[in-house]
Amino acid sequence: MISSVLPTYNRAPLAFEKGEGSWMIEKDGRRFLDLGAGIAVNVLGHAHPALVTALTDQAQNLWHVSNLYEIPQQQKLADKLVSETFADTVFFTNSGTECCELAVKMARKYWFEKGEPAKTEIIGFEGAFHGRSTAGIAAAGNEKMTHGFGPLMPGFKHVPWGDLAALQAAITETTGAVILEPVQGEGGIRPMADADLKAVREICDAAGILLILDEVQCGVGRTGKLFAHEWAGIRPDIMMVAKGIGGGFPLGAVLATEEAASGMTAGTHGSTYGGNPLACAVGGAVLDIVAAPEFLAEVNRKAGLLRQKLEGLVAGYPDVFESVRGTGLMLGLKCTAANTDVLQAAYDQLLITVPAADNVIRLLPPLNISDDDINEAIARLSAAADAVQSQT
Repeated sequence: MISSVLPTYNRAPLAFEKGEGSWMIEKDGRRFLDLGAGIAVNVLGHAHPALVTALTDQAQNLWHVSNLYEIPQQQKLADKLVSETFADTVFFTNSGTECCELAVKMARKYWFEKGEPAKTEIIGFEGAFHGRSTAGIAAAGNEKMTHGFGPLMPGFKHVPWGDLAALQAAITETTGAVILEPVQGEGGIRPMADADLKAVREICDAAGILLILDEVQCGVGRTGKLFAHEWAGIRPDIMMVAKGIGGGFPLGAVLATEEAASGMTAGTHGSTYGGNPLACAVGGAVLDIVAAPEFLAEVNRKAGLLRQKLEGLVAGYPDVFESVRGTGLMLGLKCTAANTDVLQAAYDQLLITVPAADNVIRLLPPLNISDDDINEAIARLSAAADAVQSQT
């Protein structure tokens, strides 16, 4: 008999009842150190007082009105995002998946309005993850996500990760945009080198096409800059943002230049819940903290500390770990042993990690994790590695 919750997840037998900073408390009272942060969502940990205050204060006044009316909290957050980024305009959603839908529509509408309706093709990279909507799985093209869901939305092409020659060769007169994650998350924590990201921007400029960046997982301070592409010194035309921007409250945003968004006029897109007062109040509180230079400086310091310790862990357990990859506090351990064994051993040590492709476990802690908690995480990962090693 099917469960009342659609069984599309292989859920761990854990049920958490409370969160405090970088810790989660299971219903039986066990305290787990959280290096998953809800898959890079809880950038300020659990129950951060500023977010609790923002949510509570707004909840006592007004939750939802729809986008038929002006929403001051939405305007304030949009203004903040515009002032902190390349963007001229923002559309708010509830999730990264919805961001992908709009990014695809925006790119295609741009060319339609320019009098070039044939420029519908969007080129992506193998190993990508852009959400699980029809457009998202077509944009990523991974067999694991597309199997059984055909016919796929047409108009997408895929080239090997980081293969710029293949990207250049794939561009035709029907190409309208390139879409990529500066750091692939689900794909195994694979950063695109800054020089390559610059080259992609140059390729797009030379071809006169749009660049869409998916920063749903790697954005909002995760890499030590507010957005990951800033390390390369480039500007996208359209950017997808979600996960961390709400700090745990469902919120996403599509950021765009005025030019790229020029086709999106009244009636071309909408959202019932997107950008409601409650979500934007929380998102505003997140951005007030995460966008501060001193906060991002601390993310970079902690990232250096964690990576250094992880490199030592890899050196000490070559039968379990192969290498450290990633950037900032978006790190991955490429495993020699099965990553599922490492994941389970970490659970046994009351430590939360997240699996990814290419036999990787992701380490995505809250951005405000303490040094003491980093040290404790390494101790628990070491104990997990001992357990895995003893089984081989």
